[in-house]
Amino acid sequence: MSLNDLQGHVALITGGTQGVGGAIAMSLAKAGANLILHGLVEDECALETISQCQTFGVRVSPLYCDLTQPIDIVLNDLAERALEIEPDIDLLVNNAGVFIDLPFPEMSEVLFDRTFHLNVKVGYFLTQYFSKKWMCTGRSGRVLFTGSINGILAESDHTAYDASKAALAGMVRSLCVALAPHGIRINSMAPGLVRTPLTKQVSHDKDALKWMEMHTPNGLVPEASVCGPIAAFLLSDEATHIHGQTIYVDGGMSAWQQPDLPRSLRGTLGDR
Repeated sequence: MSLNDLQGHVALITGGTQGVGGAIAMSLAKAGANLILHGLVEDECALETISQCQTFGVRVSPLYCDLTQPIDIVLNDLAERALEIEPDIDLLVNNAGVFIDLPFPEMSEVLFDRTFHLNVKVGYFLTQYFSKKWMCTGRSGRVLFTGSINGILAESDHTAYDASKAALAGMVRSLCVALAPHGIRINSMAPGLVRTPLTKQVSHDKDALKWMEMHTPNGLVPEASVCGPIAAFLLSDEATHIHGQTIYVDGGMSAWQQPDLPRSLRGTLGDR
């Protein structure tokens, strides 16, 4: 058995066709897990992710549905259909979400509710749905949420998103306490800025990219692929005693109070 061996496991990954979700899918497939990849629609990106995962010799099934629907419809369209495809799902990755870049005075109730629905509520009730199934069968399920560094470091135009990711981190701790006695493991992985279709406005802007690199101790804004191996580890037997934790995949950004001044400016501001 190799490190992070997931052979014999089946994972449902929401938002699993691109970005961080696609990176997670690739690493789980490489570790031997069979997959159900949720996406909104079948597109070129989804087909490419599915094809790449299949190169590892695992079963990969797409499942397309809209998670903005009421929870009872989401559970019917996603969870129940997923179990029809793969009855032995024991890994749940709550990755799908929405990122809204909007000044606080312009935030509407509709957009706020959409953010919390997709980033918090869907994952909460999918976890409830599958954990009840696992408790009835005695299966030791494992759940991973995709959080964000925004859960602890705020940005002025991302108030609803930041609040939702902070709520998610608290929810992971609460679900851990509720479900660990039943052998169900809950954790979260929180990336810093990584290159995905949702972050291209930063990664394609040289000035913005340089600014983010300056705010990251290791000076990198990497591809989303850096997230995959961490997800595979947290879902593996190797992480059996890790419960209720959020692991930051951020190049050290969450550890840095503020970036150092350029050497040319040091000493010019005086002692304060």
